[in-house]
Amino acid sequence: MRRGQTHLEEDSQKEPAVGYWKPLMPSKGSKEEPETGCQDAGPGDESQSAEQCNVSRLRSSSVEIREKGSEFLKEELHKAQKELKLKDKECERLSKVREQLEQELEELTASLFEEAHKMVREANMKQAAAEKQLKEARGKIDMLQAEVTALKTLVITSTPSSPNWELHPQLQSPSKAVFRKGHARNKSTSSAMITAASHNAAPEPVSRECKEVDSVLFTEFQSWKESPTLDKSCSFLDRIYREDVGPCLDFSKQELSELVRAAVEQNTLTIEPVASQALSVVKGSAEDCGGPKKCALSGLPRTCKHRITLGDSGNYYYISPSCRARITAACNFFTYIRYIQQGLVRQDVELMFWEVMRLRREMSLAKLGFYPNEI
Repeated sequence: MRRGQTHLEEDSQKEPAVGYWKPLMPSKGSKEEPETGCQDAGPGDESQSAEQCNVSRLRSSSVEIREKGSEFLKEELHKAQKELKLKDKECERLSKVREQLEQELEELTASLFEEAHKMVREANMKQAAAEKQLKEARGKIDMLQAEVTALKTLVITSTPSSPNWELHPQLQSPSKAVFRKGHARNKSTSSAMITAASHNAAPEPVSRECKEVDSVLFTEFQSWKESPTLDKSCSFLDRIYREDVGPCLDFSKQELSELVRAAVEQNTLTIEPVASQALSVVKGSAEDCGGPKKCALSGLPRTCKHRITLGDSGNYYYISPSCRARITAACNFFTYIRYIQQGLVRQDVELMFWEVMRLRREMSLAKLGFYPNEI
């Protein structure tokens, strides 16, 4: 008994609140019998009944605690389920937003690529149009330069002081053509003038000449005409260089002759009369450039009425009338074949061929020393 009381005292010290707690309402599983038993028990079973009462009380309290805990847990579970449902709805909404954004991004990317391709196509079309316009403009520029070169040639070969009657036949009237030099003051002078003029004003035999096309030369010209070029490697120009251009522009001063030939081929040579301009300071030596009384190309003492410049060098070389005739004949030939190359000549192939032959003959005559008096 002593031990039981000691044990109960220890339990009461450990859990003082539980031992004296009494439920307000009886639980479902609790019974009234132990309590009646505690009241009716005798003095011998007092300790045992007290212990049973404490156990029953503990059981009832634990059951109540479990019920309250389960109710609390249910409420928390219900809250958590509600929150999960809300989060699921939010995730579903966000996933829809993400899918919509991805779709819009794909559409935007496709539209951007399409716009970029469209801009590239438009840029390519504009570039092609600009290149076409540039090509046409360059063609027009080349045509204008060719016309300017032709005008320069006309100006070079004909001056107001000494016009070229062959290039400008409109300057003389048919009735006064034979009197273009001097004035008839008496019979002797007038008859002499008429005789001299009749010899000078008779280019008519050219039209009465008998001509026959050389098949080899004509074939070479036809093959060159199909794709005109200024390259010396073609058979047509190679023959002319060997037979006409080379000998015509071959002067005593070999170094200067090569420079003149290159300038004629590149269309950078300029001829100007000396009398119409003031004499400029000669940059080169007098021996190389000649002077009014010495030809720079032949090195012979001749009266030089013209001088030439090669490109942008700025050096002036005085040339004799014979050398000028040879250079002018070569320039006329190159000018004409440039016109053919640029498509400016609208004639029959045979007429163009005979014009080339005429220019070749002029080069040959100039090489042999024949030149008009106007020079």
